[in-house]
Amino acid sequence: MRNYEVTFIVDPVLSGDEIKATAQNYVEELKSHGATIVHNDEMGLRQLAYPINKRTSGVYYCVEVQVPNGEFVNKIELAMRRDDRIMRFLTYGLDKYGIKYNEDKRAGKIGKRKPKAEAEADVPKGVTKTLGKPKKQAPAKKEAVKTQAKVSETKAAVAEATITEEEE
Repeated sequence: MRNYEVTFIVDPVLSGDEIKATAQNYVEELKSHGATIVHNDEMGLRQLAYPINKRTSGVYYCVEVQVPNGEFVNKIELAMRRDDRIMRFLTYGLDKYGIKYNEDKRAGKIGKRKPKAEAEADVPKGVTKTLGKPKKQAPAKKEAVKTQAKVSETKAAVAEATITEEEE
């Protein structure tokens, strides 16, 4: 069995019922080609990275399917290419890592942040958050700093001596 992810963007100018009917139409077409729907995700209205057909937003759908072979890809892409309601589409074959990622995402292990109050509640009382302990300087580095300071003092002393000589 092969796993695929079919993502498509529906034109947002359509009514809500037409948008859902379009998505449902393609889900039914996938089933007619022998695909088992693993997950159907309506991502909703989102901004596009660049205008498509003078539109700056679109309704995203992502359907994860499992099929015995990849014969359906050409047929479903041809149908989407001919449909004016579909702005863009992408059919992507998933490997074992993609399948695992999608499972973890559906389980809530990926992509959800804890609210700030909940994250702070995880820290035990009396413990403060720090960015880390200051690093200890190596002995050679300390000596280099001392030498640099001596050189600076020497330059300052020489500069004072030349100023006092010029005044005399």
